[in-house]
Amino acid sequence: DELQAIASMMEKQARIVVKPKEVSQEEKQRKAALLAQYANVTDEEEYPFPDPVETRPALFRNTNVEDVVNARKLERELLRDEFQKKKEQDKLQREKDKLAKQERKEKEKKRTQKGERKR
Repeated sequence: DELQAIASMMEKQARIVVKPKEVSQEEKQRKAALLAQYANVTDEEEYPFPDPVETRPALFRNTNVEDVVNARKLERELLRDEFQKKKEQDKLQREKDKLAKQERKEKEKKRTQKGERKR
């Protein structure tokens, strides 16, 4: 049964033939005219208009790029300032820790010296 089903499907597929699209002579001529028109375009004809950025009035200037650049610059400056503050705080904290450690050592010395004196 399975072999017959596969065989019948293969036969159906073999019978299916794609018919070539019939293109009229008029459509062929239109296509050729369009291709010829685009083939003859030169660089001067392709860009005959002046640069729109130069002719645009100042009221309609696109500031999106400038806004994004300025926002990124501001963000970087803020991050730099935060990093600098954190660096200074870490430095102060290290100094405090060093002083505290030194004080503990001195207290320990005094305590041991008192203990030795009592003996």
